[in-house]
Amino acid sequence: MATMESLIGLVNRIQRACTVLGDHGGDGSLWEALPSVAVVGGQSSGKSSVLESIVGRDFLPRGSGIVTRRPLVLQLHKLESGKSEYGEFLHASKKKFNDFAAIRKEIQDETDRITGKSKQISNIPIHLSVYSPNVVNLTLIDLPGMTKVAVEGQPDSIVEDIDNMVRSYVEKPNCIILAISPANQDIATSDAIKLAREVDPTGERTFGVLTKLDLMDKGTNALDVLEGRSYRLQHPWVGIVNRSQADINKNVDMIAARHKEREYFESSPDYGHLASKMGSEYLAKLLSQHLEAVIKARIPSIIALINKTIDELEAELDRLGRPIGPEGGAQLYTILEMCRAFDRVFKEHLDGGRPGGDRIYGVFDNQLPAALRKLPFDRHLSLQNVRKVVSEADGYQPHLIAPEQGYRRLIDGSLGFFKGPAEASVDAVHFVLKELVRKSIAETQELKRFPSLQADIAAAATEALERFRDESRKTVLRLVEMESSYLTVEFFRKLPTEGEKGSNPTGPTMDRYSESHLRRIGSNVSAYVGMVCETLKNSIPKAVVYCQVREAKRSLLNHFYSQVGRREKQQLGAMLDEDPGLMDKRESIARRLELYKSARDEIDAVAWK
Repeated sequence: MATMESLIGLVNRIQRACTVLGDHGGDGSLWEALPSVAVVGGQSSGKSSVLESIVGRDFLPRGSGIVTRRPLVLQLHKLESGKSEYGEFLHASKKKFNDFAAIRKEIQDETDRITGKSKQISNIPIHLSVYSPNVVNLTLIDLPGMTKVAVEGQPDSIVEDIDNMVRSYVEKPNCIILAISPANQDIATSDAIKLAREVDPTGERTFGVLTKLDLMDKGTNALDVLEGRSYRLQHPWVGIVNRSQADINKNVDMIAARHKEREYFESSPDYGHLASKMGSEYLAKLLSQHLEAVIKARIPSIIALINKTIDELEAELDRLGRPIGPEGGAQLYTILEMCRAFDRVFKEHLDGGRPGGDRIYGVFDNQLPAALRKLPFDRHLSLQNVRKVVSEADGYQPHLIAPEQGYRRLIDGSLGFFKGPAEASVDAVHFVLKELVRKSIAETQELKRFPSLQADIAAAATEALERFRDESRKTVLRLVEMESSYLTVEFFRKLPTEGEKGSNPTGPTMDRYSESHLRRIGSNVSAYVGMVCETLKNSIPKAVVYCQVREAKRSLLNHFYSQVGRREKQQLGAMLDEDPGLMDKRESIARRLELYKSARDEIDAVAWK
């Protein structure tokens, strides 16, 4: 089995990598699945001194009232003996801090950057890694000290805000609670123990730390607490002696303070029998031993989470598309694959697999018939207009038998009205097809990463649709013109027999310009136009579908394919100019995927070797 240092060090490295990659928030993340230690206590309970004792360095801001105003995620990485200590911040990852006074100032400045120079708090954490031969591998989270009242300069909600922030960390099942309580106060009033009891009623995750033992009134001690008689925890209580204010003023370093703390317990008549289990060094080792046990117990679930996340990231990379090779052939293949993917989506819209194609049927079933019904035949075939057209057709010599020229002019004028609805049908279908192209490009997942190629396909498809529209317009206008150029003679040959029953067309009472005669002419023309209308109502959709819809399905990008095949590698590369946002997202996912795979391999190797 792996050593404690190697296993916890591995977890620390993984958490650090997660932090750098931004994969450190939300349930289900690897960072959340790995255990960490949250340091909880009331204001002035000695939290900062405990942390500095564990680190062995004086590096935290100090002062009265609320000093910790943002969570500090502190990752300790043990170095080999003799190596230099340094710190690194996530927000300034390229800079090494060898001076711990500079680390303190950076924590203060970074806090002020978010909260301002006020007493406000923020839940945005500061991430600090400390590398030192004098630490054990640990991840500690320093949280703002809990308080009971708001002081001047703080909002009234500060008490609740701090409570909510602390709870958001300690409620997580993988969080180990380091509950700090000062020995010179009654343990029953401890904010840290009260909160720990609420979120961890069994005490499995709670370590009690008693600070300021040297500041208790003479003649009193904290043995009832340290020996578990006042408040029992599953883990042993640990007593800490913080540096005195005089030591801080004299800049006594933390290593010397550790020795002084050890001497205090060893020489104490009250705590001498507990000396081996007291002090900041013992606390750090105790936490490391517990972390080792927790990590070992949770390795199967951690591996399961890692495998699940790897599958999800692989699927996401497949959806976004894998990187493209620099060769011209690979680029051309990718472009053609993208075009085929778009073409599949477009055809699904037309054939009914996706919505939109039904709008073309709506043009033929609703729009075209409605437009035909609105044509001004009543005005064109009114009594006055029929008289005018028939009279003008006769010229100076009246017709002898029937006003054939008048009929022809009335019919020709009527049929001319059909051009408008015919062209409108062409334009309406063209509009629908353009919309379907736009929707298809937006819905083709593979194309999302290539905005330039999207624009090229849209332009090529639009150009093709315009060619199809022009051909369709010519065809439907020819249909109308064919109806005008050759009339159905049989229709009119029946009219004298059917229209003059019981009358004598050659009788002296017959007036070729009488109203009844003109109305009959108008009625005859109207009947013929109605017959033609029914024919065009069927033939126009056939022509539009043949020239526009059918061609769009068959050859929408044919011209584009021929152009692409002749382009040089540099031009192909420009077409595959990806969306920078998607490139960044894929790169981020690829880095996370590499992290998770590496973590899986390392955990397997370290835990079971």
